[in-house]
Amino acid sequence: MRPAPRPAAPARPLDQRVAGALHRVTAAALGPYQSAVIRIGFAGTWLLFLLREVPHRRELYGPDGPWSWDMAQQLIAKNSAFSALMWSDSVVWFEIVFAVAVLSSALLMLGWRTRTMSVLFMFGVLSLQNRSIFMGDGGDNVIHLMAIYLVLTRCGQVWSLDARRAARVASAAKAAGAAAPAVRDRVGPVLWTVTGTALLIGTLTDRIQIESWLLALFWGVWAGQGLWWAVNHHAPHGEPRALLDVLANLLHNATLAVIMAEVCLVYATAGWYKIQGSRWQDGTALYYPLKLDYFAPWPALSDLFASSALIVMVLTYGTVIVQVAFPFTLFNRRVKNVLLVAMMLEHAGIAVLLGLPFFSLAMIAADAVFLPTVFLLWLGGRVTGVRDRLLGRLPGRTRPRAEAAPPGQRRESSEQPRTLV
Repeated sequence: MRPAPRPAAPARPLDQRVAGALHRVTAAALGPYQSAVIRIGFAGTWLLFLLREVPHRRELYGPDGPWSWDMAQQLIAKNSAFSALMWSDSVVWFEIVFAVAVLSSALLMLGWRTRTMSVLFMFGVLSLQNRSIFMGDGGDNVIHLMAIYLVLTRCGQVWSLDARRAARVASAAKAAGAAAPAVRDRVGPVLWTVTGTALLIGTLTDRIQIESWLLALFWGVWAGQGLWWAVNHHAPHGEPRALLDVLANLLHNATLAVIMAEVCLVYATAGWYKIQGSRWQDGTALYYPLKLDYFAPWPALSDLFASSALIVMVLTYGTVIVQVAFPFTLFNRRVKNVLLVAMMLEHAGIAVLLGLPFFSLAMIAADAVFLPTVFLLWLGGRVTGVRDRLLGRLPGRTRPRAEAAPPGQRRESSEQPRTLV
């Protein structure tokens, strides 16, 4: 006999569902691993690009470039874009800004003082890219946007030096049988004072008035940092800290949703524009970039793909299908994951065949917001295992303890419904 079907769970009242949704978006910052991958991906991509262009930095963004300082000043006076390189045309000032961009990218990728480094990362990205706007491509545009979004996220919860320091403090408090104490932070106030002084000088000496929203963002983040430190120092377990956590979680989750919408918009727009092109309609669009010397770092490999009409047609139509269909598959995890792998492979192929590695890395980092948490945990475990084996072979080094999973990443249940991240 067949077992009797289990009765369906009674539907929860609307007020309970609304309360549960509000609790979910305020109680925790969702997608900690996804936001960490975005942080590492974009900071690493920008860092690699800057390091590669160190010999040519002055021609790209500095005083030796074809886009002179006076021309940039005239353009920025019209579009009100922000660039700290417009504060002075000195070579010394350019080198300082470039060094800040490199250093902040490296520290953000490592997750050291993530909130401060995210602001300095945005400072470096906007300063360099807005100085010479004709040097960028689609990948630079994505980095430009994500540099602003990262400021509003709590992207250092996992896989960061900040998380490692917080776990160390909590472990020491647990061993002592007490609640986690307020940490005496000496580096934070120094960074806050230095950045505030630099922001004040920049605001007073800026020759070109930037957009008010960006100026408010800089000062708002700086003031928020000071308020956060004061609350943690004087009332680490009080209601003000709980309120700040709720506000930070709301801002993080809203920004993560914007990032996801941005990625979907990029692919949907690219796909629908491709459909209108005759070369994409007849399946030959991929052939032409493969035959351009400028986009052929491996001519023999490009000729191999271009010589097969079937491969060209499949890749051309496949690109359009994946880009148009992806936004419609977000609520079907299996199909979404298949298309996500296809898009990442597509960008890897662009990096190899067309010689656009930084564009591809930026897009893969943006795609990572949709990666399943289970896969990221597996990937993190594999990376940690390799790191531990390498460190274990060094004399005098002990293997670090495995990082504990943050709250809110348990198995899903009826009380904790599934989400896209």
